[in-house]
Amino acid sequence: MARSLEQLTVNNTFAQLPTSLYTRVNPQPLSDPFLVSVNPQVSDMLELDVQVAASQDFIELFTGNRTLPQFEPLAMKYTGHQFGQYNPDLGDGRGLLMGEVTTSTGNKWDIHLKGSGLTPYSRQGDGRAVLRSSIREYLASAAMHGLGIATTHALAILTSTTPVYREQIERGATLVRVAESHVRFGHFEYLFYSQQHQELKQLADYVIQHHFPELLTTISDDESRYEAWFEQVVARTATMIADWQSVGFAHGVMNTDNMSILGLTFDYGPYGFLDDYNRHFICNHSDYSGRYAFNQQPSIALWNLAALGYALSPIIQDEKLNTILDSYEPRLQVEFSQRMRAKLGLTTKQDNDAELFQSLFQLLQALALDYTRFFRTLSHLTHARIAISQDEILKASSAQTTLCSNNHELLSQWLQSYQDRVEAELIQTSDAQRLKAMQATNPKFILRNYLAQQAIAAAEQGDFEKIEQLMTVLSTPFDEHPEFEKLADLPPDWGKTLEISCSS
Repeated sequence: MARSLEQLTVNNTFAQLPTSLYTRVNPQPLSDPFLVSVNPQVSDMLELDVQVAASQDFIELFTGNRTLPQFEPLAMKYTGHQFGQYNPDLGDGRGLLMGEVTTSTGNKWDIHLKGSGLTPYSRQGDGRAVLRSSIREYLASAAMHGLGIATTHALAILTSTTPVYREQIERGATLVRVAESHVRFGHFEYLFYSQQHQELKQLADYVIQHHFPELLTTISDDESRYEAWFEQVVARTATMIADWQSVGFAHGVMNTDNMSILGLTFDYGPYGFLDDYNRHFICNHSDYSGRYAFNQQPSIALWNLAALGYALSPIIQDEKLNTILDSYEPRLQVEFSQRMRAKLGLTTKQDNDAELFQSLFQLLQALALDYTRFFRTLSHLTHARIAISQDEILKASSAQTTLCSNNHELLSQWLQSYQDRVEAELIQTSDAQRLKAMQATNPKFILRNYLAQQAIAAAEQGDFEKIEQLMTVLSTPFDEHPEFEKLADLPPDWGKTLEISCSS
């Protein structure tokens, strides 16, 4: 049931929490605003008519040029650890929680406007977002959702003639972000470090009531309920990290204020997907120490969970917190192993799984093979062809045309061991079923940084066609899309070395 803006059922339940958690602020208008793109999948989620989302009323509402009484925007206050250091001066510095839309099925979605102007938490910033960073978040949200990974969503990008000053003058823009919740680890850290322990308890109760309601009916005492809730936060975070590592996604800035309490991929900034496999991949050019490098993400997530646990110590005993935190790594290993078996088309768990995976990662690193194209190529090889497909894999996954003898042997040995494993499992499944399952697990298309950069460059000249092309393939990345074959190509050499700025 598609609805107009006026027909949306909008509340702002976050405003029922203590006022220390937010400040009411109205968006500041952008000049001469116009629409860049609308994601019809997200408008469907909201039961918002996609034509309404492209209307002038929508454009004016989400660029600060119009108000509707049911939207009562507010800026959230939170803090967090940034690159390991606690920063008490954080909050929504350029975004506003506009309201919470309830659909006819009872689903609730936060509507957040990014780039809305100055708030009390803007610090030295101008409260604005630019077209470049808005496009990156818009595309990344669609890409992660298409891959089946828990994420925030982006309904629309709007831009304007308002100049915004970064390294150069850029177009001011807004992004309409949609999520089940915008509560971050940093919200709890703020209340803990400012000694607002009663308010911290209220926030925990709010999150449980709205997002973990089953705990209210199954657990009667508060302490046990908080423990069960934290267990779920840990489990969801482990699942998210397993997903990231399995698809080769690097977030780039895993500060605790960028960690969702629901285990959603949150705040897309200087992210990147692996091109050539490099476990030390750093996508954020401000990450001089490699704290948030690709291979560090699992341990950083645990560090962040420990920081959240410390903030929850007024409501959960330390011994229980430590026990729950200890569940993270086993959960991560189980989740990641399941995903790797799926990527390899394996249906049974074996004692040597870890050895098979580790030798594969060593191979990918040594040969600098393209992570996505390697697995996609495997998903088209019948079992009898696996061990003799070195040249096919090399052509698909690398700009190299030949390998030194050592690396050729490394590839041959791994392919033979993999073929042996596949053949042992064919008793339980057919080759056709195996390949079909692999092709539904290993994407043909990912959001490579150079593709995003090309779309941004075109958009800055007023051409939004590349954005729409990317949205088509990223929304259904496992499909073949032969008309967009170039978007699945190996990246050019210049496209592999892009590091992204936090500037947005």
